Amino acid sequence: MFPIRDHNPSETTPYVVYALIAINIAVFALQLPYMSDERALSGFWADRALYPSDVTLHGDYTGIFTSMFLHAGFMHIAGNMLFLWIFGDNLEDQMGHLGFLALYLVSGIAAALAHIAAAPTSDIPTVGASGAIAGVMGGYLLLFPKAKVDVVLIIVILFKVISIPAWIMLGLWFGLQIFSGVGTPVEGGGVAYWAHAGGFIAGLLLTIPLWLRRGGTGFWNRTHGKPPHPEFVYAPSRLPTVRRRR
Repeated sequence: MFPIRDHNPSETTPYVVYALIAINIAVFALQLPYMSDERALSGFWADRALYPSDVTLHGDYTGIFTSMFLHAGFMHIAGNMLFLWIFGDNLEDQMGHLGFLALYLVSGIAAALAHIAAAPTSDIPTVGASGAIAGVMGGYLLLFPKAKVDVVLIIVILFKVISIPAWIMLGLWFGLQIFSGVGTPVEGGGVAYWAHAGGFIAGLLLTIPLWLRRGGTGFWNRTHGKPPHPEFVYAPSRLPTVRRRR
């Protein structure tokens, strides 16, 4: 399942989401000239990516912050920015601009610390906004568990757009991070699953004060877990059909 949009329109302009997307794209543009040369890219990342061993062995904490604005490729940044676009505007709408920015940055830092705890001596560079965006997803789950999310369901060669509650999509995503984290060697390369899980938990916890101010379970009872405003209704989605030629 891959999310493409939600049915939860924001009632204010998400300036921080726009700014974060712009900053990530700008940094990626600066990185582009180095991406065809692995050595050059490593040099670009040297003082900016997160190297857990630099933190635990040398006390260099810079990468904990800067790594969340770096990405390893086009699909990496495209996927992250899509998730930020889908879930970020609603959280910024509820938290305000500064509150949302604080949640994003603190979740990103928490994600980095979770990764360091899981692989303290790793010297493999870690980059990406995924941990911070996972925090946004955790906050979204707490506030809007039954908001509709449109996902592309892929079964072998079958593609279909379906609407499911946010708690199913986000719950499955979080469960996958835990399952994959347990089953993947932490010192190897690849996806930093524990960073995703750590960011998600941090974002959920950071959203609890807002949820309590809204009334906690009483907020859920009033909204039935859905957005506290009318949901957006999209026209039925139709994926293009590729016809066979005779």
